[in-house]
Amino acid sequence: MKYGLVMEGGAMRGMFTAGVTDVLMENGIKFDGAVGVSAGAAFGCNYKSNQSGRVIRYNTRFCRDRRFCSLRSLIRTGDIFGAEFCYHEIPDRLDVFDYETFGNSPMEFYVVCTDAESGKAVYHKCKKADYEELEWIRASASMPIVSRVVEIGGRKLLDGGISDSIPLKFMEKTGYERNVVILTQPRDFVKPPSSMARRVKPLLRKYPDLINAMNNRHKMYNAELKYIRRSEQEGRAFVIAPPEKLPVGHIEHNPDVLREVYRTGRNTANKCLDDMINFMKQ
Repeated sequence: MKYGLVMEGGAMRGMFTAGVTDVLMENGIKFDGAVGVSAGAAFGCNYKSNQSGRVIRYNTRFCRDRRFCSLRSLIRTGDIFGAEFCYHEIPDRLDVFDYETFGNSPMEFYVVCTDAESGKAVYHKCKKADYEELEWIRASASMPIVSRVVEIGGRKLLDGGISDSIPLKFMEKTGYERNVVILTQPRDFVKPPSSMARRVKPLLRKYPDLINAMNNRHKMYNAELKYIRRSEQEGRAFVIAPPEKLPVGHIEHNPDVLREVYRTGRNTANKCLDDMINFMKQ
């Protein structure tokens, strides 16, 4: 029996995921593999490096730093979250990422990106945490318009949430028979249609299939939620979700708000920890 961890994105809603995963790490919960989308990838990689507390630490430290996330960064670099600062300077120097532990961990770690030219999901296994692998994580979290397209291996990549927001099916097809799924929206959430693709169409006219994927994202997302609920009922999935809508947006410069969302994740994980452990013993 292989056990997997599925981590949804959601920008700074990912602080909920960080709270959950810190509790799981602190209790010695091991997974055979994990997959992260967008913030789920950027924050979830710390599970493989076994660095509980790192996500809340560097986010609260740098959330007001213009190099981390700002309109100034967007204007100067094309990325609202500064690519070099967030994905290289912080992990290399300011809050060091444990590259060695990541590389030596037996847990498989996948990230989901969207191919801007096809609008399809791309799944990549990160075997080590070198510069290119961190670029895959950056690509997974690169929101259209406020981020540059990330080019890796001839592909043009953007936010994985556009094409596969909650990749439980991917994990099951990869051989993970039982999966813990961390959502960043409440269980009863239904994603409405978005007008974003229509508004940004002139800026993304080179990528018509990407625009089509953005137009249909709500259908994909809601279908995935239905599949997750069915998987949970059938005993193949264990779902951890916020008890109510999280009080945080895509961007958050208030460290107290980040701490609140993180605490919600910790509290939610602690409440369901025994049930989750029993699920993983079955």
